[in-house]
Amino acid sequence: MSYKYLNLLKMYKEYKNVKIFNLVSRIIFRVTDMRFSVFIAVFICLVFSGNTVFAQLTAGVAKVNITNPDARGNITDSLYVKALVMKSGNTRAVIITVDAVAIGGIGAIKNDYFNGVRSQIKSETGINPENVLINASHLHGMGYNVCEDIEARTIEAVRVAGKNMVPVNVGAGSGYEDRITENHILRLKNGKAWAIRHANPLPPDEEIESVGPIDPEIGILRLDKKGGETLAIVYNFTGHPYQSITRETGGYPGFASKLIEKSMSKGTIALFIQGFSGDVIPILYKDVHSIRDQEPLGTMLGLSALEAIRNIKPVKTGELKVINEVVKFPRKTDYVQRIASMENEQEELLRSLQGTSLNFKTFLPLYIQYNIFQEYPSYYSHRYLHEKSLGRSDLEKLDEENRRNLDKYLRNIHAMEKLSRLQYNIGLAKARKIENESAGESTMDLEIMALKVGDFVLVTFPAEVSVQVGLNIKGKSPFKNTFVAGYTNGYIHYAPAADQFGSGTYQDHSCLLGPEWQKIYEDKVSEILKKL
Repeated sequence: MSYKYLNLLKMYKEYKNVKIFNLVSRIIFRVTDMRFSVFIAVFICLVFSGNTVFAQLTAGVAKVNITNPDARGNITDSLYVKALVMKSGNTRAVIITVDAVAIGGIGAIKNDYFNGVRSQIKSETGINPENVLINASHLHGMGYNVCEDIEARTIEAVRVAGKNMVPVNVGAGSGYEDRITENHILRLKNGKAWAIRHANPLPPDEEIESVGPIDPEIGILRLDKKGGETLAIVYNFTGHPYQSITRETGGYPGFASKLIEKSMSKGTIALFIQGFSGDVIPILYKDVHSIRDQEPLGTMLGLSALEAIRNIKPVKTGELKVINEVVKFPRKTDYVQRIASMENEQEELLRSLQGTSLNFKTFLPLYIQYNIFQEYPSYYSHRYLHEKSLGRSDLEKLDEENRRNLDKYLRNIHAMEKLSRLQYNIGLAKARKIENESAGESTMDLEIMALKVGDFVLVTFPAEVSVQVGLNIKGKSPFKNTFVAGYTNGYIHYAPAADQFGSGTYQDHSCLLGPEWQKIYEDKVSEILKKL
């Protein structure tokens, strides 16, 4: 009987699951030995419960510098494309991370980059294009201007990674970092919302009702060589990487990656995967009293990631699964109404502007004077008391006049701030209207990818997705270590949560999708996760 066992195992390695299933079914019906029948039943369960019994995951990793040598500014850092190639049995997959603002759409990476990279990987390695994941860190500043031969350098990274494949143990887990990000959107008392941006001022404090959530989780995939040395760390976090006002860097992901690589085994490569950060930005984004340096933020993220990484104990596994589906999503159709509504608001604000005798030169000292010395702003208190004893109120009347003019001037300022924001948002909406109408279709086909490596699960979307969508997916997932990647396998601008449509934010206007997209996406992801 042992001969049959060994022969069956050998055949497992040579044939696909369907052939094995048919073969084993025939054997079961012919065999009378109960013990062998039990063995076959167990064997089938093992084969179809994950196809991982005999597999060993192998992986290779590499990085290539993609800094543009002609870029201007005080560049103090390098940008990279990094590639992680993995193989288990007949399944192969590639994770590529790029220190760039987007995979096409905006920035220096052209729209044909994504398909070009996938096609060339297929040509050189035979890896299924649908098994290639490409994520942009969404780095602003120098992330808009990577080197011109980015496609060739990406292929080089994959090529080098593929030549250095080694057996690896796999571990998954998560860390926590809530000190470096804040939500991008302020919810207003009038039911609308306002995005925190450098392109427009903030609304008055008294108009703000609440703020939105962040996602402080750090998703981690750890790959160790059999000798215990770390090969690669894939880590996922949510937050826009902006630049300091004094230097161009790889943003907080660049600093975090360098810290992780220096702290782990020699040769370790850390790959950062951007999450659903459509409405998540660095903390103190509009601070006017600092240079908004990204290094402290990256250092905090790196240290928090390392704390979690060191608690992960990799184990042998062959589990590598990829599901890739193309789904139709509705395009936004209410641009005309939205633009008309904003233009009406513009006209109302223009009509609200009032004449005032003040200009900025006279407004500023008066504003300070009347806010510091509220009871007696025009002179010392004894002068007010003296006038009162004489039955006069000249200074009080002066104060009333000045306060009226101050209020008019402030109302004009607030109206102008809203006008500048509206002007920008109208331009955005018109641009997205043209983009959607030029497509000639009411829907768009978008790729959703799900990747499972051991206990690490990652799902994607090619947009700047609002953070609540990612939190929903994590909350519904049957897998503990489920993470989300935006800016992946393409770029279609923003994808706000359904309840953010009509809010008047920057994200709301810079969107090609209809509000129904969120339910379609979350339902499809739930369906895909069940298949994993």
